[in-house]
Amino acid sequence: MMQPLYLSEGRKQNVKKLKLLLPLLCVGLVITGCGEKTIPKLENGEEVVAKLDGKEISANELYSELKFQGGTSVLVNLIDEFIAKKEIPEDEDALKYADAQISTLKAQYESYGEDFDAALTSAGYKNLDEFKQVIALDYKKNEVAKNYIKSTITDKEINKYYENNIYGQMTVRYILVKPETTDDMNADEKTEAENTALEEAKEIIKKLKKGEKFEELAKKHSDDKTTSGEGGLYSGFDKNDVVEEFWNASVALKDGAYTTSPVKSSYGYFVILRVKQAEKPSLEDSKEEILDTLTQEKISTDANLTITSWVKIREKYNLDIIDSDINSEYKKTIKDYK
Repeated sequence: MMQPLYLSEGRKQNVKKLKLLLPLLCVGLVITGCGEKTIPKLENGEEVVAKLDGKEISANELYSELKFQGGTSVLVNLIDEFIAKKEIPEDEDALKYADAQISTLKAQYESYGEDFDAALTSAGYKNLDEFKQVIALDYKKNEVAKNYIKSTITDKEINKYYENNIYGQMTVRYILVKPETTDDMNADEKTEAENTALEEAKEIIKKLKKGEKFEELAKKHSDDKTTSGEGGLYSGFDKNDVVEEFWNASVALKDGAYTTSPVKSSYGYFVILRVKQAEKPSLEDSKEEILDTLTQEKISTDANLTITSWVKIREKYNLDIIDSDINSEYKKTIKDYK
């Protein structure tokens, strides 16, 4: 049986159960409405919502009760929705994101033989477009938070990242020697296979020292068949494209030099010949990439950062919650995120 319908959110590219979004759509019926229900006019507190023998219930009475049953969450959602649409008025990127998420969800449901449209209906959505708008709004909210976080990054942080992490693209030749291990090997057998691979890599280095050509040795000995046919050539990569050990060894070499001892990694043992490194891109050309990276790093290392950012964003818009009960509840909620 297919799991309950899921909705992907931007910051972590995670999924959450679609039915958990229903409070955002239906809690606080008097404020936003859900389905085809009548919407009381809250500005007229004496408007009658319901009648029964000996009692008339006004919109004001209903509001007074509902505000203690998720009213603060509903209000904050409305506030954040207004801000998100004001900060990001264009819908194109958000709708493209929503379409991609929906395509993925549909494919998942189809793979299980489940009815995606039926799942939408059971989760409380009137139609696909309503669901699409929810995803698009979620995308905008995440982008607003990211933009705020990005705005707090200092020039000092940018410069530090540029100095320590931005390099020109590298071109190398390499030989990979993989240990011949299998899952059914015991620890001693795996250790022996590791040692055999290490010794083979050392022998390759000895042959290089004797003057044998790197390209020919790569074609003959490298276990990475994607590059061995080209003499181990690997062009135009940077720090983010390879494992740390491979990058560090490549950076430490001079052009035309090779590693004089095998480079151990999770893939096996590398012998690396540095061919060349392109000039480092300018700070100006790298700035947007750096900002995006630092923003994502901050979000990844601080689970509360998006919440904290939204508190600050609302303050920027001079939020003033007039209802004293909701205001008190809101302040209690955000006190740990100030």
